[in-house]
Amino acid sequence: MAEAPKDEMPKAYEAGKVEQKWYKFWLDKGYFTPRIDPKKKPFVVIMPLPNVTGGLHMGHVCFLTPEDIMARWHRMKGDPTLWLPGIDHAGIAAQVVVEKMLANEGTNRHELGREKFLERMYRWAEECRKTITVQEQRVGSSCDWSRERFTLGEGPSRAVRTAFVRLYEKGLIYRGERIINWCPRCATALSDLETDHKDIQGNLYYVRYPLEGSKEFITVATTRPETILGDTAVAVNPEDKRYRGMVGKKAILPAVKRAVPIIADEAVDPEFGTGAVKITPAHDPVDFEMAQRHDLPLVNILNLDVTMNENAGPYAGLDRFECRQAILADLERDGQLVKIEPYGHSVGHCMRCQTVIEPIASQQWFINTRPLAEPAIEAVQAKRINIIPERFTKVYLNWMENIRDWCISRQLWWGHRIPVWYCRDCGEVTVAVDEPKACGQCGSANIEQDPDVLDTWFSSALWPHSTLGWPGDTEDLGYFYPTTVMETGYDIIFFWVARMIMMGLEDTGDIPFSTVYLHGLLRDEKGEKMSKVRGNVLDPLDIMDKYGTDALRFALITDVSPGSDINLTASRLEAGRNFANKLWNATRFVVRSLKPGADIEVKRDRLTVEDRWILSRLSGTIASVNRLMDNFQFGEALRQLHDFLWGEFCDWYIEFAKIRLGSGEKPSPLPVLVHVLETSLRLLHPFMPFVTEELWQNLKQRLPAGWVETESIMVAAYPAADKKAVDPQAERVMEAIIEVIHAIRNARAEHKVESGRWVEAQVYAGELKSAIAPYAQTIQRLAKARPVSFFESREEMPPGDNVLALVLKSSEVIIPMESMVDPEAERRRLGQEIAQTGAEVARLEARLEDKAFLTKAPPAVVAKERDNLSVRKDRLERLQQRLGELN
Repeated sequence: MAEAPKDEMPKAYEAGKVEQKWYKFWLDKGYFTPRIDPKKKPFVVIMPLPNVTGGLHMGHVCFLTPEDIMARWHRMKGDPTLWLPGIDHAGIAAQVVVEKMLANEGTNRHELGREKFLERMYRWAEECRKTITVQEQRVGSSCDWSRERFTLGEGPSRAVRTAFVRLYEKGLIYRGERIINWCPRCATALSDLETDHKDIQGNLYYVRYPLEGSKEFITVATTRPETILGDTAVAVNPEDKRYRGMVGKKAILPAVKRAVPIIADEAVDPEFGTGAVKITPAHDPVDFEMAQRHDLPLVNILNLDVTMNENAGPYAGLDRFECRQAILADLERDGQLVKIEPYGHSVGHCMRCQTVIEPIASQQWFINTRPLAEPAIEAVQAKRINIIPERFTKVYLNWMENIRDWCISRQLWWGHRIPVWYCRDCGEVTVAVDEPKACGQCGSANIEQDPDVLDTWFSSALWPHSTLGWPGDTEDLGYFYPTTVMETGYDIIFFWVARMIMMGLEDTGDIPFSTVYLHGLLRDEKGEKMSKVRGNVLDPLDIMDKYGTDALRFALITDVSPGSDINLTASRLEAGRNFANKLWNATRFVVRSLKPGADIEVKRDRLTVEDRWILSRLSGTIASVNRLMDNFQFGEALRQLHDFLWGEFCDWYIEFAKIRLGSGEKPSPLPVLVHVLETSLRLLHPFMPFVTEELWQNLKQRLPAGWVETESIMVAAYPAADKKAVDPQAERVMEAIIEVIHAIRNARAEHKVESGRWVEAQVYAGELKSAIAPYAQTIQRLAKARPVSFFESREEMPPGDNVLALVLKSSEVIIPMESMVDPEAERRRLGQEIAQTGAEVARLEARLEDKAFLTKAPPAVVAKERDNLSVRKDRLERLQQRLGELN
């Protein structure tokens, strides 16, 4: 295939040849790096952090696209724009990935040792960072790569240690024994937010505890009989008359024969089970709180691998679920298992590996979040921070008002190691930003650092200010903080957004951002959430290879409102690709129509109605798009842009312009064509950056020197509405003309008029007659109608019985039926179709009256034949009606 001439655009748009070229051009020009200008207010977005667990997935593209739209829009508006990229070390998620690699190699982290394991982790993280960066650039992300950050980098790491030490010194970080969610598979504590609670169908076991020194029993109900071994009390409600005589006595635990008190507590629900409940403070958060109130001891019965420990007596060494079966067998043998009832209840699972978690009392590090939550609540209530969509404000406030202390320690090696050192000599702790050489209390050098690391969300909570240099007083922090928008998924509003607000206010005294924009989740064509388990995950690289990056961005944004889930379908992707092709063809037409030295200045005093119309519609679209962008309605903005460019500029104005260019009619439409196209490409650029840059550059090459002042559309000015161009009368006239053409085209299609046949049309246009009549030839060409007659009043119109009357918004169109069809030929055609359809009806009726068929045929086949009969009867009736009209 011969290469297209250099001065002519290729016939088709090939995204693959364009995208890499323009991204490198933007990068080389330094367009992504903002200049600090104290006279201007910056626009700042801090990128949500991709994890170093592999490459990008479609969920990443869901946030990269709207963030890039915002960054490009503000950059074109002249705002110093910083979109700061970064990578998250991902804590447990990344460690699990590398540990699986080691297992495949026949080793593990313990054999490697901590130092060698961390070296391996850093190598993996760097590989992922490089891969992710290339993929982010493929999406078109206009980030300032010179400011890219890593959560374990030197700056963010110092910020983490500083924040920890300050919170500790204020008494907001403490170490204590609390119930934590323990994942035996990941071998670490999990926060409440990292635990999925699933409803499962289990059992409620009724067990009799004998009373000490008595033949009486008290019966308790439990879903976890293995935890009987850790009971330290039996509790009843003080108002429950059934047990008033038992409070203060002691019950004997089965198997281990330990005596425990029977206590009264208002937290006990008399309606649950028997109204008497076992209290296992070391393995249940509610029981733990009750134990604090009644000064009960904690008896931990589990090892960290969730086998039973020495406190489990004869069951020591058994797995937790093996122990359950063993103790049930023993209870039944001893006559203490009263009954078993089916019981549905919620059970915690590890979010990452889906292992059933075990509540265990453990020494962990916690943040007292209540003092941090109060100013974070006030910031949202006072509208200093706005959450979009608004409905998530209530969700945020409800969670913050009921916030629990945050367990921040994790039993991992990969992450920010807790900056706490224990003295082996005096037993005191030293908490410091920089590693101490000796104990801060006694001066001994015999100190050891806490082996645990911080929850990965701790460093993420500092991200808006740690990336800009905090705790240092940097130029970036002074200019770019607070940031402008935090764009992320609504599913991590608690994990991340709430914690950023708390820590931003705590560390800097100011909000971290003024707007939270939440996007929805990505779903497949059936509305199912995309996941590896379901096997419906799409690779964004494959999609971009097939449809182009701009098509993918279009599919993820158009007609999608904030916070709404997105069903990514092939039809949406095809629509995006088709739109890019439509723009390509439109630009190619304009470029081919431009001749050297052509006058492209728009002269306002020489405009036709269609010129005034498209300029008015352009101005209206610009005003609407800018308003929608201000309100974060990106999906609606792109929909309106698509409808204007495809449905008005391409489908109508260009078609009108072709007629004028073909006839040499003056004034030429070229100045308006160029103006609307160039302006529209700038308007569309934030949404579809690659195709718009390619088209803009092709157009720019054909324009007079100096007509376009910038090297790239990316740094050209974003269009502003021209109020002088607004022309309601031109819009009204063109709407009427388009409506007439539409109506005639639809009538031709409905009546199956041959493509080469001209139809006659009479148009009653009322007061618009004088404005529409000059477009008779245009209507004839575009509607395949000749002659087209115009009348100001119905009385002027010739009489006619056999006509099709089309009543429109601003006019009425009359089409004589004989102009659409040859009556005799149509009668013959209808007669043939009636005969054929009638024969099919008779055949189906006979078949459905055949008892043998009805008896032997499957019900589905019989139903299908009945449906066929109904369809053909309806068709026969319509054919007969049409023939009647002709006769």
